Amino acid sequence: MSRVFAPGPLLPAWREPPGWVDGHLRVELPGRAFALSRDQNMEALWEEIGEDAFGDDERMPYWAEIWPASLLLAGWLLRHREAVTGRRCLELGCGMGLSAMAGAAAGARVVAVDYEERAVAIAAANAAANGVPVSLAVMDWRRPCLAEGRFELLWGSDILYETRFYAPLVRLFRHLLAPGGRIWLSEPMRQVSRPVWGRLVADGFRVRQLHEEVVPFATYHTTVALYEITL
Repeated sequence: MSRVFAPGPLLPAWREPPGWVDGHLRVELPGRAFALSRDQNMEALWEEIGEDAFGDDERMPYWAEIWPASLLLAGWLLRHREAVTGRRCLELGCGMGLSAMAGAAAGARVVAVDYEERAVAIAAANAAANGVPVSLAVMDWRRPCLAEGRFELLWGSDILYETRFYAPLVRLFRHLLAPGGRIWLSEPMRQVSRPVWGRLVADGFRVRQLHEEVVPFATYHTTVALYEITL
């Protein structure tokens, strides 16, 4: 894996890191601010989870939070407008829609998908409230419902937190990426993800680390790296 780091930070030097206040969150990014809303917090959603959620898919409500990797990816998309403007782009695991909105605000033609219907509904409401055009769909990575080779750019944030996601994601990359296309993944520096990049290289992909930055959110901060993957 090679490393070609972008100069300078992608995110502004916030006086106070962004954080939720009564179900609302405002994120100031370079050249654009986004307002997000959610109807319940993570704690309430965890309390709602029944035993059926702990099956093979473990449908945990991770989508109901804004993670530092999503903030960094959103900053990257706004910084690199020339790379996304007018291009057919797909976000994998849209959550509440922040990165999808940033891509659309940068001029991309964005389709965003998530496994959870509730996440897609909230992302759609957030996109509409911010006045950015994003097409959204519920989709299982294991059973893609989109045309082969359709997208010039795929991106996702914090989607490699379990090793079982690797195989379906690689199949999805090969199925959906257009010839000459690129994949951008924003991932926290987490032990479980470290072997992924070498494994991708062994499976025939080219991997470059493009950026690394400490990202603050609410009361904590996380080091996040951004990678580019090509075939």
